[in-house]
Amino acid sequence: LFSTLSALSILCAGHHSNRVRACDVHGCGAFHSKRGNDLHKAVDLVCDDYGIVNAPFSGSLAGPVSQWVHCVKIFNICPYRYMGPVAQGEPLGYLLPLQERFSGITSHLELHIQYVTVLTRHLSYDL
Repeated sequence: LFSTLSALSILCAGHHSNRVRACDVHGCGAFHSKRGNDLHKAVDLVCDDYGIVNAPFSGSLAGPVSQWVHCVKIFNICPYRYMGPVAQGEPLGYLLPLQERFSGITSHLELHIQYVTVLTRHLSYDL
């Protein structure tokens, strides 16, 4: 099973698609995959450690992540800035090195989109 988020820009520089992280020793990256007793409310996209992360669409950066305020959240990155307008495809920051903390994990960013239908309608599965 191969999963991609196809309607958004490529988030991870050097990659040809937004590939969803498959299962590894630390879990699975698909939307609604099991995380302990909960379901994963995000999608993990495969990226390279220290790789550039680009904006999936144009919008406005509104500061560090808040639990309830922001519609789109991207985790596991070191941002270049926190505020102001951003254009689709513009570099947002770089991926933090997950391998240094979690041996055997597939390096990835975690993408949360508040409105689930926006996220799930862009998931495709190539068999």
